Formats: sequence, C-alpha cells, structure tokens
Amino acid sequence: MKIGFLLCGTMPQPAIDAHGDYTELYAELLGGQGFTFDSWNVHEGDFPESPQDADGWLISGSRHGAYEDHDWIPPLEDFIRASVEAARPIVGICFGHQIIAQALGGKVEKYEGGWTLGRQTYDFAGLDLPLMAWHQDQVTEISEGVQIIASTDRCKHAALLYGDRAFTLQPHPEFDAETVEILAEVNKANVPDDLLKAIPNGLYEPIADEILADQISDFFRLSRNP
Repeated sequence: MKIGFLLCGTMPQPAIDAHGDYTELYAELLGGQGFTFDSWNVHEGDFPESPQDADGWLISGSRHGAYEDHDWIPPLEDFIRASVEAARPIVGICFGHQIIAQALGGKVEKYEGGWTLGRQTYDFAGLDLPLMAWHQDQVTEISEGVQIIASTDRCKHAALLYGDRAFTLQPHPEFDAETVEILAEVNKANVPDDLLKAIPNGLYEPIADEILADQISDFFRLSRNP
C-alpha cells in the first residue's frame, strides 16, 4: 500500500540535522507496517496529479496557519475534498488536522489560551494517551457528522474521525522529546518564557507514539479494504 505525504512545510534545520525532515519522521513512525511512501512539497506548489496517485494520504505539520493567504492552500483544500470524494483515506497531523477540518466545513483559529507545548495527555474515549504537542492554532468548529475521538482540557477537538475518509490528530506522534527540545530552542523568541520553562516537566516520560502509529496504519488499511 502506497502512502503519499503532502508536505506543508519543513522542520527547522537543527531538527532536520538530528532526525530528518517530515518525510523521514513519518516514514519512521509508520515503518514496519508494510507501506511504501512518496512525497510532494505542496507548500512549494508540487501537487499529485490526482488522489489516485497513492492509496492513502498523510498531510504534514507546518509553521503556517490554515487560515493564512497562501497560493497553495486553496488547491490543497480542493485536493482534500477530491480525495474524500474518491474514497482515498487521509490522515492529518497538526496543520494537516486543521486544514482537513477547514476544507470540510470546520473552522481553525488561534487558541485564546495560547500555546500547547510538550508532552500532553489526551483522552481517547477514556484511554489516556500521552503524546507530544506543538501548536497555537486549533480546530474550533467541526462540520456535522464528524466524530471527536480525543480531547484535552485545552483542546476539545484533538482527534477527529470523518467516517472512513479522514482521521486527524492535533498532537505529533512523530515527535520525540529531543525534537521538542530543539523546537523550544529554535522558537524561544516566539513563545512565552514561562511556557518554555514548563516544557521539560515529564518530557522524557513514555509516550504513546507506537499506539498511534498502529491506529493510523489500521485506518489506512481498513479504509482501503472495507
């Protein structure tokens, strides 16, 4: 099964030097699941010809906001809707989670409570799963029929399910503690100092990245083989 990565930005260079860019992070996250991978730099205007170019799609994180005025965002929204229509399953992570919601009738805004950073615990229908977070924007409204499958006190729409068409996550299962530390250093001029100082609290405790990797993989396989 071929998974196409729709890349909406790049990681900071120190993070790339340590662990690779989004392509490498997602390939490692989903490694051993029997997938092959290809990638398109949609933030540079590089798009697949059609949703049929892969069996499933994963839309990456980004430093951009889904609501910002960039030439590549409207065609990305068009591609999301075309993929849903073509029954090609889509997974969105962070920005990917937000742009899918926006493309399918939801709303994305800067969270009035500010940034959510570091290791956070997400309630997946009564199952508490710790995952890494790095975001200020959130999905604040969802369209009718979308299922909320994970939440926190700070993020109501932390994971969403659009039937067998899309599965999206606000947290970053592809991030580890070192990646978050690098992001904190790179972004220290943009993030309040008190939040940066709080990041190390529990940062190196275990996270549920393998559980989420299995959930993402199962979603791709089951959606393509109902």
